[in-house]
Amino acid sequence: MRKHLFAVMAVGTAGILALTACGSDSSSAGSSGGASAGSGSAEGGKVGVILPDTASSARYETLDRPLLKKAFDAAGIEADIQNAGGDVSKFQAIADSMISAGVDVLLIDNLDNGSGTAVIKKATNAGIPVIDYDRLTLGGGASYYVSFDNVAVGTAIGNGLIECMKANGDDDGPVVELNGSPDDNNATLFKEGYDKALKDAGYTVAASQAVQKWDPNTGGKNFQQIDTKLGGKYVGVAAANDGLAGAVVARLKADGTAGKVPVSGQDATTEGLQRVLLGTQCNTIYKAVSKEAEAAAKLAISLIKQDKSGADSQASGTTKDTTLNKDVPSVLLEPQNITAETVKDVVADGAASADDICKDAELKKACEKYGVS
Repeated sequence: MRKHLFAVMAVGTAGILALTACGSDSSSAGSSGGASAGSGSAEGGKVGVILPDTASSARYETLDRPLLKKAFDAAGIEADIQNAGGDVSKFQAIADSMISAGVDVLLIDNLDNGSGTAVIKKATNAGIPVIDYDRLTLGGGASYYVSFDNVAVGTAIGNGLIECMKANGDDDGPVVELNGSPDDNNATLFKEGYDKALKDAGYTVAASQAVQKWDPNTGGKNFQQIDTKLGGKYVGVAAANDGLAGAVVARLKADGTAGKVPVSGQDATTEGLQRVLLGTQCNTIYKAVSKEAEAAAKLAISLIKQDKSGADSQASGTTKDTTLNKDVPSVLLEPQNITAETVKDVVADGAASADDICKDAELKKACEKYGVS
């Protein structure tokens, strides 16, 4: 911990979540928010947050950014929150700027392990603790990790898909897997979860394809090739997130089989929830970003206050960094499987809007049926 860090007023969980007047978060890589290196904000500290992109999931800008900012504002912590836009060079430039500006803690959601590791090493050498947020940087050596139990997320994807396949009368048979990016450790953990669930339930995997950068367009092309090769002979598709699920459903619509072949998803995006309500996607996995952002902010605040014992008590779990063969202290949250009957839970939690979901006549009818309001 850097010697020049100084204490801030104690902040409880309720304070973290309370809505306060919002300051402005930085939008350019070179911004230091007006604070000199190491000085922190007037009230007691500065955190740098780097989000990965806007393409793989809408959550980073619509949920993570405002939730993190709200939590840090409530604690009197100056927050420089920026998005790398899927660009590794930009990710590294933002990190360099934040390190030079003297942030007290760096919270990152990496784009890949290599660039993430380089950033963590620079920050560590500057005496700045790093929290891996949402995905672990393999080989990085971050001080802490905050995410969901990602094997459990994968298991929920698989179990939800299995329920839908069994409802179709398919107690076994071939399944297609459309996985996340091969350079994302979360994708590996998701696959571990649904692989085991499917195989334990007696299903076989007819094809398994990783999708670079989680790109839905690439995923759609990958799935089209698989669909053609298999001649449509599969009983379900384990798609690792809602973006990929949407690409699969688009292809199935062209085949005339949308709603007949169960397709999983993840992230409980508006589009994913709409498809779940309409029956073209069988399930999605809800990860309450509000809880993830709260946990990450609380951990960062403890570090800014130099309360290492408090930080350690929050990170009660561990996650294996298989590159370093090291257990990383972790805060791991539990996911929730969402079907048409439970879409209303996501809305009730404030993570989605009924107005956004129930757009047209068909969706309004489905929303009425399943109590989404």
